[in-house]
Amino acid sequence: MSVADHRKTAVTGVRCAVLTVSDTRKQETDVSGRAIVDLLEGAGHIVAKRQILHDEPKDVREAVLSQVGGIDAVITTGGTGIASRDSTYEAISGLFDKRIDGFGELFRWLSYAEIGSAAMLSRASAGVARGSAIFLLPGSENAVRLAMTKLILPELGHVVRELRR
Repeated sequence: MSVADHRKTAVTGVRCAVLTVSDTRKQETDVSGRAIVDLLEGAGHIVAKRQILHDEPKDVREAVLSQVGGIDAVITTGGTGIASRDSTYEAISGLFDKRIDGFGELFRWLSYAEIGSAAMLSRASAGVARGSAIFLLPGSENAVRLAMTKLILPELGHVVRELRR
């Protein structure tokens, strides 16, 4: 079956959780989380949960664990850099049953075209845990929009279709 055929049978109305990891953002200042929600809903997907968490690995891990298996996709924003408080990658990557290495590779390649060599500092990644897709995005609104429009939204239904096989 070709990629085009796969896309024709892609899942619509994917149920998603959006988690913002930040020590400073509140609902009214969470532009990246809002962008994810708006883009998902604009594409016909369902945001079943939206939450803001402090960058505490245990809390982030527990929040993701409470969603996987019961939701199609978890999308996080924030905590993927290399600053001392950035711990989203460590909190979540160990949960992956399978890694989607191409996501991080493509994100950094696309990001490099926009911001240059600073793209290498991103630890954006993706994987699968308990049948749910998980995407770890940077906290920048521009980075979120790039990942959502160029990578996640074009393939989200396809990813979920594959996970349900």
